[in-house]
Amino acid sequence: MMTKKSTIEGARRKYAPEHKARLALEIISGKRTVADIARTEHMAPRRATFKDSVLYNWRNEVLEKLPLLFEMKSSDEKQQEREAELEQIIGQLTVENQTLKKTSRTP
Repeated sequence: MMTKKSTIEGARRKYAPEHKARLALEIISGKRTVADIARTEHMAPRRATFKDSVLYNWRNEVLEKLPLLFEMKSSDEKQQEREAELEQIIGQLTVENQTLKKTSRTP
């Protein structure tokens, strides 16, 4: 999915993040070449095949950020960790409270 965005230089395409990711994955997997994608997406062929092109940038960005998927914890995991931490604190406070009650009863 792409939309056209008007600029001073002329019409410029803006690609949806999902579309960028799909194209980058096709390049990474070897399913399609940069030149093939440039041709089918109507990108300037000479500009699109340069190593500093948009397609190479998208590919590099995916490769750079992919490890972050494995570092990020789901919200459920974070919630479970927080609950375990709070349960431990409650346990400690309960023990302290019981100890203080026993010592305050002793004459």
